[in-house]
Amino acid sequence: MALRPGRTIKQKKRAWSRVSKRKPRKSYAVGVPYPRIHVFNMGNKDGSFDMELYLVSKEDVNIRDNALEAARIVAHKYLEKKIGEANYFFKILIYPHNVLREKSIATGAGADRFSQGMRKSFGRPSGKAAIVKTGQKIFMVGVNDKNEKIAKDALKRAASKIRCSTRVEVVK
Repeated sequence: MALRPGRTIKQKKRAWSRVSKRKPRKSYAVGVPYPRIHVFNMGNKDGSFDMELYLVSKEDVNIRDNALEAARIVAHKYLEKKIGEANYFFKILIYPHNVLREKSIATGAGADRFSQGMRKSFGRPSGKAAIVKTGQKIFMVGVNDKNEKIAKDALKRAASKIRCSTRVEVVK
């Protein structure tokens, strides 16, 4: 089954998404998939840079893990191509903890006989999302002064993959 549109999970919800490692019987959600994002730090981790640029959310929103991965790939490739891997540090500052659930819908002939509607609509785990609040920082890029414009472009490209309004904040 294909992914549902991002607008279906955009609203910030966090009910009934507990996953317990110590006592799996106490978990509300069973069989939660691993997040699709694995790399959180890219570029020159040990370098010292003149400024840090942040991508900041303007609204409360859920950001799905595959959207974070797409934004990471776009920004990382752009920075790597334009200024080289030794001249920047890129970091993802949020982690997708929230479990997303979907109620499977039967389609085709006779679907009304099989589908239970919204009765017992807890749903099955379909992915993970990060809960982001207004003013929370999503990505961070550390660069030198001469590469400020390129870093801003990279963050704007990453913002196009995320379904919320954002702004770029510069800290020297």
